[in-house]
Amino acid sequence: MATEATTTKFQNPDFHPDFHPDISVTAHDGLHFWQFMIAGSIAGSVEHMTMFPVDTVKTHMQALGSCPIKSVSVTHALRSILQSEGPSALYRGIAAMGLGAGPAHAVYFSVYEVCKKYFSGNNPNNSMAHAVSGVCATVSSDAVFTPMDMVKQRLQLGNNIYKGVWDCVKRVLREEGFGAFYASYRTTVLMNAPFTAVHFATYEATKRGLMEISPESANGERLVVHATAGAAAGALAAAVTTPLDVVKTQLQCQGVCGCDRFKSGSIGDVIRIIVKKDGYRGLMRGWIPRMLFHAPAAAICWSTYEAAKGFFQELNGNSNSGTVT
Repeated sequence: MATEATTTKFQNPDFHPDFHPDISVTAHDGLHFWQFMIAGSIAGSVEHMTMFPVDTVKTHMQALGSCPIKSVSVTHALRSILQSEGPSALYRGIAAMGLGAGPAHAVYFSVYEVCKKYFSGNNPNNSMAHAVSGVCATVSSDAVFTPMDMVKQRLQLGNNIYKGVWDCVKRVLREEGFGAFYASYRTTVLMNAPFTAVHFATYEATKRGLMEISPESANGERLVVHATAGAAAGALAAAVTTPLDVVKTQLQCQGVCGCDRFKSGSIGDVIRIIVKKDGYRGLMRGWIPRMLFHAPAAAICWSTYEAAKGFFQELNGNSNSGTVT
């Protein structure tokens, strides 16, 4: 019976079963508020942990100065990491990612749902309300994730500078102060705002296109549709926002492994230094692994989130006899 109910939902062309601007938490999904948080937290954690080695390669490629890897070639970067430090180096800093990704995604979903309910005025098609809610969610989740992201990137650069997550946290606090954890926060927000806009716009357009091409199989293959649309959205959004991601990496890794230390946290100053040192191509360092990260990462995230929601929908259906509370 739960399967029949789910199938009926997906046959509704106006129903969009993801955490994006077209869902009504109570009317369509039948999930409790905390279930959205858990589903999002699981999706975010699985996404980032699975794709972590690719993120490590990207971080190395974006770090300038006398860091081990200067080439923009993905294969050269990967070979350098493996030859100098071994396969385990690809997972250095994954603990910091684990500590940051889950809570950050839980915050994202909770803030997004609260803001959407507040701004939409019970109008599920209020695109402006969804956009504003997404920005609020991004600003809030980045505030949670940025400190651990900084720790993660410093550990990824290796060379045994830090013994682990907590050693890095303690030394940064002692040597650079609390502000170092948020040195890239402004850049991160400025990067993620357009990233989110491009991501959702591309996702919606791709999903509509796929469903129009084969509407008869869209319901039965909805996870494939979400994964494909998510992959396209993640790849495009990643490519467009790579320059700001390079700036973010520079700010978070300054002074580590011989990387430049900046006198100010100004985005413009960092961009000028990168361009002066490596030309405009320096702003696109790591764009290939960044796309290789975000394309499958988005596909994994959408699919995992959808699966988690399906689990909770079935759980609620069994415990409440299909009644939405």
